[in-house]
Formats: sequence, structure tokens, C-alpha cells
Amino acid sequence: MDLDDGPKRKDTPMEAVEAEKLDGLSVDELAYRIRVLKRETLRSKAELKEKAASKAAAEDVFKK
Repeated sequence: MDLDDGPKRKDTPMEAVEAEKLDGLSVDELAYRIRVLKRETLRSKAELKEKAASKAAAEDVFKK
């Protein structure tokens, strides 16, 4: 999925993250940002996995 394929909602926290200027951050601040984003990625992937499983279970119920 291309990053531009995401939902088109304005004024979201993700847009704020994407728009943030990085050139003013120090090496330590950038490293911290990466750690936080990696944790958030893992959290998002876990939620996605749960939702996909719930969706598959619901679709299976309605197929019968």
C-alpha cells in the first residue's frame, strides 16, 4: 500500500506527524521519535490483526 492510499481525513494526528519538520530535531530527538513510531507501528499491527480476525469471523458466520 502506498502511503498516499490512506484515508483522506484532514487535521488528524497522523497528518501532524507527517507534516512535522524534522530538520530542527537533534540526533537524540530523532532517535526517540523513531523508537516511539516503531512502538506505535507494533501496536497498530496488533490492532489490525485483531480486527482482521474479527472481520474474517463475521464474514464466515454470514457465509453459512
